[in-house]
Amino acid sequence: MELKVPPPLVALISAAIMWQIAEFATLPMMMLEIPGLFPLMVFLAGLAVEISAIALFLGADTTVNPMKPRNTARLVNAGIYRFSRNPMYLGVMLVLLSWMLWLGNIVNLAVLVLFVWYITRFQIIPEERVLAELFPDEFSAYRARVRRWI
Repeated sequence: MELKVPPPLVALISAAIMWQIAEFATLPMMMLEIPGLFPLMVFLAGLAVEISAIALFLGADTTVNPMKPRNTARLVNAGIYRFSRNPMYLGVMLVLLSWMLWLGNIVNLAVLVLFVWYITRFQIIPEERVLAELFPDEFSAYRARVRRWI
């Protein structure tokens, strides 16, 4: 399963599952009362994180294709990458969190946790293996000072 399913597809599947859970699991104890502005703020934060991360990759003239980490031309460690080794995935996670909050069903937290686990296991860890091969010293130092998610 490593590097086989595009992360945007994993995110869309996760969002669809969240919607289905919110539609069919309606017990009062499962519902969250979140003001409408807060999910929007989380969504915008996630979008900002994703856009800034993608812009840095494009500015460094390296691949943004998560399915082809061997095409990485250089290690990006500036901007938002000083705080997270995976801000693109962090941004997607924040967008999914905003969706969970907007849907208002606490059960969807399990889907969010599964998304983080899946992306870490089948996308991030394989990508990091490749980066360690391509940039052994630089990536080792980067990994030592910057956390995987936040």
